[in-house]
Amino acid sequence: MALPTDRFAMRLCFINPNATASMTEKIAAAARRAASPGTRIVALTNADGPPSIQGEADGEAAVPGLLALIEANAGAMDGFAIACFDDTGLAPARALTARPVVGIGEAGYRAAAEAGHRFSVVTTLAVSVPILDANIGAYGLAAMRARVRASQVPVLALEEEGEAAREKVGAEIEAAIAEDGISAVVLGCAGMADLAQTYTRRFGLPVIDGVAAAVALLEREAAAR
Repeated sequence: MALPTDRFAMRLCFINPNATASMTEKIAAAARRAASPGTRIVALTNADGPPSIQGEADGEAAVPGLLALIEANAGAMDGFAIACFDDTGLAPARALTARPVVGIGEAGYRAAAEAGHRFSVVTTLAVSVPILDANIGAYGLAAMRARVRASQVPVLALEEEGEAAREKVGAEIEAAIAEDGISAVVLGCAGMADLAQTYTRRFGLPVIDGVAAAVALLEREAAAR
């Protein structure tokens, strides 16, 4: 699905690699809150992806549709964000276009590190912990990472009504603050994008959302080209 160009100074495309449209809407809302006035945010859902990405097999299944969306829209966008905290398909996506492509995982880690924070990551299920740990090491940020912690909340539970999933995430943040010697927390799932401000106020330290961090990083990288 190719998109038309428009008169905005900058056009950034956030691609949800999974097929859950409600998560795409949440991602779009978070990105638009963070965007500068001249930035247009476009959010796309990978309808060919799995319902959620929980582990390597889901990530691999999401890549073909993700790459197809980037290829179809490379001429219309000034930059792309892969809105999965695993940074699914990041390397092959970058090979498809000269436009900047960032993952929300990398953006969140870099936002914390650039501000001088030692951070822990609070993600969903334990199956994601090795992937995120490996990515942090590959980005050269292991010295700033205290721990990657699993809240044991399935990704799609974050799309459900009620507070149960949010309270489990909040409890894991509380444990990280008590145990990890940190000055910031990075939320390890795009489905948590609407929770960062609430948790920042609740816990009194920066709780970083990778979607908002990706907006800032993409705006900076696209403006420099």
